[in-house]
Amino acid sequence: MLHVRVDDKIKKEAAETLESMGLSVSDAVRLFLRRVVADRAIPFEIKAPNATTRAAMAETDEIVKIRQARFGEAVKLFADLEKACDE
Repeated sequence: MLHVRVDDKIKKEAAETLESMGLSVSDAVRLFLRRVVADRAIPFEIKAPNATTRAAMAETDEIVKIRQARFGEAVKLFADLEKACDE
């Protein structure tokens, strides 16, 4: 028996996605653990963002805070970016 604490929203979305694949959450966990044993590794790549990516993410957060940028359409986003470049 294995008990895992998972956010309700994530659990619901994962269960729906897995159901579309013909799997239950329990099936997916068993599959994951079998792969860990067989491969002696986590069966997917785990990456941490490098310094350049972290800096870009921080810059994006600042832009959002300062300009409160939200766009419903890509055209509006690009127009705003072009406007900012012209300033």
